[in-house]
Amino acid sequence: MKNLTLLVMAAGMGSRFGGLKQLETVGPNNETIIDYSIYDAINAGFNKVIFIIRKEFKIEFEDKITNKFENKIKVEFAFQELTNLPSGYNCPKGRVKPWGTGHAILTAKELLNEPFVVINADDFYGYESFKVIADFYSTGKEKFSLVTFRLDKTLSRFGSVSRGLCQVNNGFLTSVVELENLEKKNDIVSSNKDIILDGSEPVSMNMWGFNPKLFDYLSDKIISFLEKSGNELKSEFLLPEVINELIVSSRETISILNSNSNWFGVTYKEDKPFVVNEIKRLINKEKYPKKLFI
Repeated sequence: MKNLTLLVMAAGMGSRFGGLKQLETVGPNNETIIDYSIYDAINAGFNKVIFIIRKEFKIEFEDKITNKFENKIKVEFAFQELTNLPSGYNCPKGRVKPWGTGHAILTAKELLNEPFVVINADDFYGYESFKVIADFYSTGKEKFSLVTFRLDKTLSRFGSVSRGLCQVNNGFLTSVVELENLEKKNDIVSSNKDIILDGSEPVSMNMWGFNPKLFDYLSDKIISFLEKSGNELKSEFLLPEVINELIVSSRETISILNSNSNWFGVTYKEDKPFVVNEIKRLINKEKYPKKLFI
């Protein structure tokens, strides 16, 4: 298999969760959700992982996360800082919110020359998800791709969530629409945009596959973003918005890869006991060992 890198977005503090949720333990031997993602990625054939973090958390991150598996997969770091902007642009005074997923990915530009897969640090995707996208790139394909999940498998029991609703045609993505405040009530899923869904719809959980050409697009688009919204304190340069533009302009096609894995994550503190029980259930079914890295 050709080189394949996992790019893990882990720079967010998790405001709704109330702390650095990427370091929360959910496994029987203090494993984090990240640990399970790395375990699955290694078994699926990935040979490098890059973590996008804030520089101030590097020592803690190494101590609690990467030291466990640094001898099993190549580990590198990229740092998402508010001041890391193109020449001529400055972070406005008072801004504390990260610049968004598009900016996060750009921070890893100098570390990547091969196909790579982007994921969130605090989402559990399951082995099948890593295997289906690794298989896609193992055949020599270098097109863009997206692993989608059923909406009703991605909701929290303890509050609303935001999800990227995907429109698909003949196996290719035609658009991603971000819907906020999604909650399931009485077997229907509704949003604050008065959109009613049945839960079977495909959604993006930010498990994307790319080649380094993406950086050319991001480098170009972040300039227009900063010109328009760079002085706003909460504006975000979001990956799906760039992807939608690439689709509409016919510059790229995005292959849809479906996963039947049960997604789960820690959006709210109340989610943690559920995640812990799900991990126990998977261990009891021998999907994972009791201790991931020995």
